[in-house]
Amino acid sequence: MMFNQELINQIRVAFPRAVTDFTGQKRAFFDNGTATLVVDKAAEAEAEARINCSANVGAIFAESKQAEAVIQAGRQAVADFLNAPSPSTIVSGESATSLFFNLSYALGKELTGRENVVTTDYEHYTNISPWVELEERGKIQQLRFSKLNMEEGTMDMEHLQGLIDSNTKIVTVTSASNMLGTKSPLEEIGKMAKEVGAYFLVDAVHHIAHGPTDVQAMDCDFLVFSGYKLFGSHGSYLYGKQEHLEALKPFKVKPATNIPPGKYEWGTRNQATFASISGVMDHFHWLSDQIKSQDGEKYGLLGEKKRSLRIAMDAIEKYEVGFSKSILTGYDDVPGLLDIPGVTVFGIRDVNRLIERDPTFSIEVDNIPGDEIAQRLWKEAGIAARAANFYSYAQDVYNQPNVYRISLVHYNTHEEIRIFLKALNEIVLSKK
Repeated sequence: MMFNQELINQIRVAFPRAVTDFTGQKRAFFDNGTATLVVDKAAEAEAEARINCSANVGAIFAESKQAEAVIQAGRQAVADFLNAPSPSTIVSGESATSLFFNLSYALGKELTGRENVVTTDYEHYTNISPWVELEERGKIQQLRFSKLNMEEGTMDMEHLQGLIDSNTKIVTVTSASNMLGTKSPLEEIGKMAKEVGAYFLVDAVHHIAHGPTDVQAMDCDFLVFSGYKLFGSHGSYLYGKQEHLEALKPFKVKPATNIPPGKYEWGTRNQATFASISGVMDHFHWLSDQIKSQDGEKYGLLGEKKRSLRIAMDAIEKYEVGFSKSILTGYDDVPGLLDIPGVTVFGIRDVNRLIERDPTFSIEVDNIPGDEIAQRLWKEAGIAARAANFYSYAQDVYNQPNVYRISLVHYNTHEEIRIFLKALNEIVLSKK
């Protein structure tokens, strides 16, 4: 059983705000690229941990011991989700930005000023600003940006390859663009980095909710994602290869441990955050049980929990390809984005290549500012999305500082897409 109507209904029940907001306003939540809604299992686990084990770790009494257990279980859950070899490779932080800066400082201690860092033209600024700072401080000679194939919003792999040389110390890319939806060919890029002995870093924040993320398959040295982009609470996670976490010297207070992952974590850990991410994984395990995928055998080398999570994320990815197709081509009774006059769609538009993108769509409409689109779609159709600067360097490249964007996840529905397309078409026609 894949995503039939019964399962879709159950999924939407699992997300208490999938249908209405806290005021009772019915709406379609299409702002998932900014933050996803919270799944019930994550919220319940977070509340329970906050109440039952709010004591700090390191003591002999029950609340403290339980806090330690919750934190360790959360690390293990993240490790399973990423197919990481050990929970000791999972570092927690306040945000993806804080983790990237902390990592850049640690890597910067190894640099001499002669090296370069290679990234791309469609990164989030979280994966740009730390390296800009290293360049400004003279820790690297140059930050290099790989160009895009502008028409389709994909990476120019030939240009990327030409930027990587013997002085490249770090190659750092997003797993998917938060403006264009384009997925990066991570395994291919990782091989380029390894050929010159560079670290390979992945910003998985935008893609994390849309499909499987396997750190061993992509052979990345580090990877970062955020819990609130994955149906849980705020707080973010960094995977790092054990040998790198042990060798690097991050900034920390003197009494803090010198053993990873603790030596990278500033201040006291929030056990409720770890409980929340465990709750998210419980949701995926539940989803896997409902699907009862026949593809599970191909994951035979994975442990039971890792296999369960992979089945769920593979199913989500396949289901969301259908969203992308409907958004672009529409339905019998309403045109898709490709057929609405005056609408420009950024990113991949070829319906035969939708596996290469997430269901994140940024659009420009002739003679209608993005803010007006957002306001009218909200008022006239209850579409919760926004026109904004999404901290995407691609918006600078495309000269789209205030683009309108929708981003869908597995609790959204085709009926919501139909409502969106019908309303957008009416808005465009009303301007003619």
